[in-house]
Amino acid sequence: MQLEQQSFDSDYVLRLKQGDPDTQRHFVNYFGDLLRVKLRGKLRAPQLVEEAKQETFLRVLLTLRERGIDHPERLGAFVNSVCNNVVMEVYRAESRTAPMPENYHPADGQIDAESEMVNEQRRNLVRQLLEELPAKECELLRQVFLEEKDKDEICQQFGVDRNYLRVLLHRARNRFSALLGERGKAHGVGE
Repeated sequence: MQLEQQSFDSDYVLRLKQGDPDTQRHFVNYFGDLLRVKLRGKLRAPQLVEEAKQETFLRVLLTLRERGIDHPERLGAFVNSVCNNVVMEVYRAESRTAPMPENYHPADGQIDAESEMVNEQRRNLVRQLLEELPAKECELLRQVFLEEKDKDEICQQFGVDRNYLRVLLHRARNRFSALLGERGKAHGVGE
């Protein structure tokens, strides 16, 4: 997908703010594909991608109508930052709505302490296993899963394209899973 670079000015933003149908259509067409590509890399479910895209459009348009923006030429960066905020809210909402395990029992102080100790043991095991991986695989897993860095940035750093990044990531995850399988059961991880 090749999109022509668009520059925005105060007239464009004003037309968008005033609800000009042609300008709104252009705005949605221009940013729609860009947002969809970005969101597909961050959200798994297609319906979440579409909801996040629509929420981003809604928030941008409401902000423009209510307050405007100081730098119309930075409209693209503004849309991107609003999208990032929406993605973070989706992550938080998804983590809050995770189903309770069947064997869930309300926690008391002792269970909380035990749970924290087990979680710390698991974190330590993950750190140990990551250290046992080749340095390149360890760094790749850290950047993708812990730091959630942009995959294009990672590709550039590792000198690979997106397809080969998937191969490297697959190999690293398999090696980590194998290590986890070997030692995870003894530590209560992977059950």
